Amino acid sequence: MARRPLPRILSTGSAQIARSRELARTAADSATDVLHPLIRITRGLRRLASAGRRKWAETPKDKRGPLLFLVASVILVVALVPYGPLLAVISLMAAAAWHGRDRTEPVPEGPDESQTERLKSLYEALVPYFSTADDPAPLYAHGGEWENALPGYEFDAAGRITSLSVRYPAYFTDGEPEARARIEHLLTAKSGRGREYRFAWDEEGNQLSLTALPPLPTDIAAQRFVTAPGETVLGFTDPGEVQRTLPLTHGEEQRDMPPVVWRTGIRSTEPHLLVMGQPGSGTSTLLRSIALQALQYGDVVVVEGGGTGEYACLTGRDGVLAVECAPAGALASLEWAAHETERRLIAANRARQAGHPPPEDTRRPLWLLLDRPTAFAHLAAAEGHKDLQSLLQVPLRHGRAANVTVVVADQFDNAELLSESVRQHTRARAVLGPATAAQLTAFLGAPPPTTPIAQVPPGRGYARLGAGPVLRLQVPATPDPYDDATGGAHRQAVLDLLPPRTTPADAEEQPAPAPEPVAAEAVPAETP
Repeated sequence: MARRPLPRILSTGSAQIARSRELARTAADSATDVLHPLIRITRGLRRLASAGRRKWAETPKDKRGPLLFLVASVILVVALVPYGPLLAVISLMAAAAWHGRDRTEPVPEGPDESQTERLKSLYEALVPYFSTADDPAPLYAHGGEWENALPGYEFDAAGRITSLSVRYPAYFTDGEPEARARIEHLLTAKSGRGREYRFAWDEEGNQLSLTALPPLPTDIAAQRFVTAPGETVLGFTDPGEVQRTLPLTHGEEQRDMPPVVWRTGIRSTEPHLLVMGQPGSGTSTLLRSIALQALQYGDVVVVEGGGTGEYACLTGRDGVLAVECAPAGALASLEWAAHETERRLIAANRARQAGHPPPEDTRRPLWLLLDRPTAFAHLAAAEGHKDLQSLLQVPLRHGRAANVTVVVADQFDNAELLSESVRQHTRARAVLGPATAAQLTAFLGAPPPTTPIAQVPPGRGYARLGAGPVLRLQVPATPDPYDDATGGAHRQAVLDLLPPRTTPADAEEQPAPAPEPVAAEAVPAETP
């Protein structure tokens, strides 16, 4: 059967509707332009009437009679004067037009005096870096026009620069990191310290863009994140840096935030994580957050080298295999973890050779969380024990195939004590707390996208997963619930996420023994 064309009214209906809407919009705009004087006069008459009613209401009752007499006298005089009514109507319309004008103050175009002085000083500071004596038409010169060099700018309510567009000459060496660093440092100092700035270099267009970033929110509490198995939320970053958002609960409100999601498991390219920071930067907070998320699907072994009891809330919980603070217990737990990794590999290999799926006990994730393992290095050397980090070689090398994930957190002061295996196999990295650009570049393998600042809140830093971009990071607030300095809301949020306590085997209720059968008494048979 041949296809029939659509009726003309259906095929051209949408075009006619769009054209009709455009005609109606044009007619409305034209009518507004034509009737604008009438609208203005009507608005003025309404304002004059409101002012008259307000004046009449404010007049005392004993003075309203003389006021009415005065108004009547004026009306009588106007009526008797030649052309009086006409002049009165013209005066009334003029007054209505004056009072009906749009009283919104026009937005000032261009910067004000203080902003202009700031832009001029910024321009003068850039002259030594963007000018040479051989330039016949210099873009930057002392006393020159700053409007051509700084075409775009925005200021906040406090008068500080929030965004800036800088043009520079083509001969500037924008491909050299040292030259870029000098310009970025100068712009940071002139735009206001204490904020993070993002710089975007357009080498083709010879233009530099500066943007002052708002601080990341620090009030995100620990909660159940909407993630799939194998996904762990390290924290949250700037909008637009990642391609997804997570719904979060903030008190009674809900909001969406872009997360930094770390994927682990067999198909992960970054199966292990290394976290570095300064004391009090929030590395233990990040490990607690990871532990609470990992316990939802797997088992956790915690080794704490600081000995401060940061993870006492996990002791005895379902899924927590051990929380060790002593060297002997930590050594035994990591030895068991190494043997468990080997056992999982052997069991999974045998299952594959037999054509069966991996056993269930090899598919449940096992997490090894080590907080400051370098603190045990001196104790192990003094007591002649094996270094704990040497026991991590097997989980680090074969952990991805065995569903074993290793997370190591330590401080920059002890960075040289980390073993080579830890440095080599931890492709996911995070830095918390204040750090220099050189430290961030050396540890993350790439320069930070923003200018680091000296004062940051706990849990604030940068993260890089493998060869991906460096992202700003804010860890969700996951404090120790047993700490007296912890707020009530954050303490309760962590307690709500903790799994129930494990019932010891010897404390389980034993079934009641069955009653012994009672022997029936022999009944002599009746003789007939």
